[in-house]
Amino acid sequence: MVTVVRYSDRYKLEWDAFIKASKNGTFLFLRDYMEYHADRFEDHSLLFYLKEKLVAVLPANAMNNELHSHAGLSYGGVVSGQKMKASLMLQVFDALTRYSREQHFKSLYYKVIPHIYHQLPAEEDLYALFRYHAILYRRDVNSVIDLGQPIRYSKDRSWRLSQGRHKEWHIRRSHDYAGFMKLVASQLESRHGLQPVHTIDEVDKLAQLFPDNISLYTISREGELLTGALVYNTAIVAHCQYIGASDRAQEEGAAYVLIDHLISQIYPLKKYFSFGVSTEQQGLYLNEGLTSYKESYGARTVVHDFYRLDF
Repeated sequence: MVTVVRYSDRYKLEWDAFIKASKNGTFLFLRDYMEYHADRFEDHSLLFYLKEKLVAVLPANAMNNELHSHAGLSYGGVVSGQKMKASLMLQVFDALTRYSREQHFKSLYYKVIPHIYHQLPAEEDLYALFRYHAILYRRDVNSVIDLGQPIRYSKDRSWRLSQGRHKEWHIRRSHDYAGFMKLVASQLESRHGLQPVHTIDEVDKLAQLFPDNISLYTISREGELLTGALVYNTAIVAHCQYIGASDRAQEEGAAYVLIDHLISQIYPLKKYFSFGVSTEQQGLYLNEGLTSYKESYGARTVVHDFYRLDF
């Protein structure tokens, strides 16, 4: 029978080693990443054992009488070992259900790890969710380029790139996270009335903790930061966590040149290049302009699903 243990610091080394060897884990599930905003969430992560062997973990937090597959992460359902099979996942969910009832949780809010992050097929949890009558309550649209296929830019994107390439741009890896996040914040505020999820200090801290996974690429001219992209680099996906561009960068083509450089020069050996989601209001509103911009680079849709399982 599968048993459940709530995470504590004593399990940190075991947890991190399991994530690194898993078939669907990324650096976002390592404890140093998860705990950068520990003051905002009541961690209630779980470890699942079969005959004293760790077979799965669930990054999670508690909120009132609900268990959330961690609300502070972009994605994060059950992370599985490479020997995970469908029948074992059903045992994991049986143990999860029993544990949740014992802890008086009324519901589990579960965000699936999109398949593009799977290093091996890892959708046993989707079958378990179906068997346990979970309800799909949200579906986000993530625009993704399959880098294993020929890149097909739209005619307008190709024309704008050709215009931008006539200028001399200096593209470099930068550590000016403060300047970049100020650009992102200004752009989000003026265009959408929003603020970045991460603060400047958080981005700087995470970049120092994960220098192999978090990179900032920028274009500047005459001391002015024109555009930049903060990229999360995982085993098979390069994901743009933030993209920032001034009006000048858009007008002169710098923003387009930077994205093209990332796709063709920095990450061509990755399997996927992800632009992130373009949906709001629990997936019910599609920002068509933003989606169209991403699709002009040849990106197409990978959905990001959210389930609710009542106990």
